[in-house]
Amino acid sequence: MNSVGALWLFGLTFVICADVAGRYLFDAPIQGAAEIVGFSVVAALFLAFPSTLHVGRFTRVDVLIERLEARRPGAAALLAVIFHFAGAVVFGLIAWGTWPRFESAWASDEITGTPGVFTFPVWPFFGVIVFGAAATCLEFLLQLAQAAPRVRRPGWGVISALLASGLAFAWIASAGLTNTQIGLVCIVLLVLLLYSGMPIGVVMIVVGFAGIWLIRGDPELGIRTLSRSSSEYLKNYFFGVVPLYVLMGLLVSVSDVGRDAFDVARWALRGLRGGLGVATVAANALFASVTGSSIASAAVFTRIATPEMLRFGYTPRFAVGVVAGTSVLGMLIPPSLLLIVYGFIAEESVGALFLAAIVPGLILASLMALAIVLMATFMPRYVGGQEAKPMDTESVRSAALKLLPIVILIIVVLGGIYGGIFTPTESAAAGALGALLIALARRKLTWRSLWSTMVETGYVTVSVLFLLLAARIFGQMLAMSNLPQQMSAFVAEAQLGLYGFALAFVLLALLLGTILDSVSIMVITLPFAVPVVKALGGDLIWFGIVATVAVETGLLTPPFGISCYVVKSTLDDPRITLNQIFAGAVPFVLVMIVMLGLLVFVPPLSLVFK
Repeated sequence: MNSVGALWLFGLTFVICADVAGRYLFDAPIQGAAEIVGFSVVAALFLAFPSTLHVGRFTRVDVLIERLEARRPGAAALLAVIFHFAGAVVFGLIAWGTWPRFESAWASDEITGTPGVFTFPVWPFFGVIVFGAAATCLEFLLQLAQAAPRVRRPGWGVISALLASGLAFAWIASAGLTNTQIGLVCIVLLVLLLYSGMPIGVVMIVVGFAGIWLIRGDPELGIRTLSRSSSEYLKNYFFGVVPLYVLMGLLVSVSDVGRDAFDVARWALRGLRGGLGVATVAANALFASVTGSSIASAAVFTRIATPEMLRFGYTPRFAVGVVAGTSVLGMLIPPSLLLIVYGFIAEESVGALFLAAIVPGLILASLMALAIVLMATFMPRYVGGQEAKPMDTESVRSAALKLLPIVILIIVVLGGIYGGIFTPTESAAAGALGALLIALARRKLTWRSLWSTMVETGYVTVSVLFLLLAARIFGQMLAMSNLPQQMSAFVAEAQLGLYGFALAFVLLALLLGTILDSVSIMVITLPFAVPVVKALGGDLIWFGIVATVAVETGLLTPPFGISCYVVKSTLDDPRITLNQIFAGAVPFVLVMIVMLGLLVFVPPLSLVFK
């Protein structure tokens, strides 16, 4: 199933590129391309769900569960049984709720597309949803069966907490609480379940489903909402941008474009204090403009830049701190996966968000470079290092040739969007095809690496889109509870104002960044933050840039700090500890906080091209 899903997503690249080529070259676009892409994303997603769960790629908070697994394995096993049961229920409900839609489409031979031009039946896609959801439900039950025998002496504390939770739910159901109070209870329950270690997407769906049930008093409405969101909400042509940008980023990583960018930056900045550190910033900024992933940047430049800086005498703490700290540029400089997620949740133009991020991204990169030069000048013992001598083989011509692939991809991806040639989804497909051709031309791509790239694309896509689906369910529950409107009224009465609320959101994002990854923070906080900003008259494009930088700061803060963990795992050097990486990233956290202040109080910085 996962192999079929991976190939299906990979095939979308060629379908969309053929549609664009047919439209511009032959005035004959592929009829029904938007419908094909929309249905294909949903089908490939549900085909990949079981395997993604099997390999443990569902996102969760590991703060409590890891400690329990080490100290009280019985209690951890009991929680695992409950988590797997909840996941089985969620995907069982999706299969149950989608089955009538499949039956109806089968019986009526329902079609989609343009009648008389191009149509295709829709029942196979609903069948795939039912089959994929049922298989995921089965995988949850299999994992439940594996965890059940380990439940031994879980401890009265865990048992008491579970009983208290059940009694609390029964009391809420019978207490006649208002819709707003139910919404508040659901948020508290969400936080508690997140800390317990349940997969984040499952938590948000379970809490959203329970909230809809309590608010409307009808579990059938919750089932319909869940099944409709699984098929109709995700069946959106623009969701194709997620797997295609992920695929492009992974292919760029394989093709050694990052190494070339670093070599050129090192050559150009060879006479500057802290030149290798500044070169890492410059190379990261270039690499970010064709990948959109902070994790990819951290992994690539840990292998490339860290050994070079250590070889030239830079201190280990500074070397790993530069790589971890500058990797966050990948989620701000467009194309950015995080901006895409924000655009979907806030229902704002992804192209407009990309435009808005250009100036802040360049300013943040410049501030990081300035910070490195100042540290090298006034804190030489902290930085260490010596001047890297220019490479004998480097010249202006060879440097230009090395940068040519990046420039081409930037022109194709961003120039296509801003020039009105491509939609974001089409630009992602064109970028993925361009990255594939570059990797092939450089002979960096083998069948094995191509296959692993496609499979990894499927895993990342499932992780992101499942969280977006969960955010949709949770957001609908919040809308029914009227809680966002009440929060807007509270903020107005408290006279926090737009900037006060923005600062409060930044603080919340920084706190959540200590335990959650970026996409999870977005999908958890935005359903109630976006309506408040809108009610206060704020620009959602501006707020998107503020939220992205705030959330990205969490990639560098302990105990989660995923960029720091990526650097540690990629470097695999026992001499460099995780504490050194976090300490080395501190100056860049301070730079990002300065950047946040500029963005909050100088909104035009993110609205230059609006």
